[in-house]
Amino acid sequence: MADMRTPLSRVIGLGSAKSGAHHFWLQRVTAAANVPLALFLIASLVALSGADYLTVKTYLGHPLAVIALLALILSGVWHMRLGMQVIIEDYVIADGLKTLSLLLNIFFSAAIGIACIYAALKIGFGS
Repeated sequence: MADMRTPLSRVIGLGSAKSGAHHFWLQRVTAAANVPLALFLIASLVALSGADYLTVKTYLGHPLAVIALLALILSGVWHMRLGMQVIIEDYVIADGLKTLSLLLNIFFSAAIGIACIYAALKIGFGS
């Protein structure tokens, strides 16, 4: 099979950044992790529908429940960041705007994750 690269690109090593497959698999792994965690969340919401604050607080005070909720938060936020990164890289044309958008995506994801983790821990471990 013939090499389709130009002689210059062969010399200076231009080509694949070799990071696309890693990003692809991270997105698939977080999606797979979100399925059972989201089912846990749905089951919890159904079980706790109509419950008062003290009942929910007691439920989330159980270590397995709060760990599952924290895992869902982390996996969901990570999956969201990865998905938005792909959209930004594919559709934002201007380099400066693309860089700014990618940075804002990271900060937004971190802020959402921190707020959700704080709320889960505050409810789970009391206030």
